[in-house]
Amino acid sequence: MDVVLAENAGACYGVQRALDMAHDAAEGSGPVHTLGQLIHNPGVVAELDAVGVHVAAAPEDVAEGTVIIRSHGVTPDVYENLDGRGLNVVDATCPHVARAQRAAAELANEGCRVIVVGEEGHPEVEGLRAYAKREGTKVDVVPSPDAVPTDLRAPIGIVVQTTQRRENLDAVVEAVRAQGIEPIVKRTICSATRLRQDAAADLAGRVDAMVVIGGRNSSNTTRLAEICEAACPRAFHIESVDEIDPSWFQGCTTVGVTAGASTPENQIAAVVEYLEAL
Repeated sequence: MDVVLAENAGACYGVQRALDMAHDAAEGSGPVHTLGQLIHNPGVVAELDAVGVHVAAAPEDVAEGTVIIRSHGVTPDVYENLDGRGLNVVDATCPHVARAQRAAAELANEGCRVIVVGEEGHPEVEGLRAYAKREGTKVDVVPSPDAVPTDLRAPIGIVVQTTQRRENLDAVVEAVRAQGIEPIVKRTICSATRLRQDAAADLAGRVDAMVVIGGRNSSNTTRLAEICEAACPRAFHIESVDEIDPSWFQGCTTVGVTAGASTPENQIAAVVEYLEAL
């Protein structure tokens, strides 16, 4: 069985940057905590815990030492909470997320009602909402075009979670236009996300089975799994090599592998090695 790895797969710049910053912090003195999971990958979170980088649920849970702001970013009030408490703050917010946060604030400053295209409750989306609301505007989190409010009035600004699919953003924009409004659109989808989605779609259409590696709580990995399931009759989303069932690949001559932007190289290599040995 031939094993083919997608042209673009695995940890993106923002994730690798956050991991490097966390490991650097672990080499210093004093306790180290991340506010929430640094990235949405259970294996990586466990590895960080083993080297002394622990997860804190809230700023109040960190009394001393270093606190790392995760790659998904945080709301403005978290920065205010941490300021002046004597903690060493390491900001590992992904630069693409930070750009989206600025875009949300700019739309609000321009007087727009802001639509955030993304998943309700996701930490990145909560941050985008908070940056817009801080400027005193109304904010709607919209996961799909069906959820677009029907009482819109211009001006409307749209910002998007960095891991969303472009097709979903475009559909939301069209739903707003259907109400006779031309929105101001900030296309803040990360280029690395799009590259991984395009490569996954291409590969899934050429193989007998597809394996998608990454946390089930990872938004970008979930999108990859959805894309692969649409293009390949056998698509499997796993978090680690231990979940693979060899019976999945009976009769297969080719299997493709892709991984979310929060999946490090060692996890991908383990899956590829296992599949090649089948």
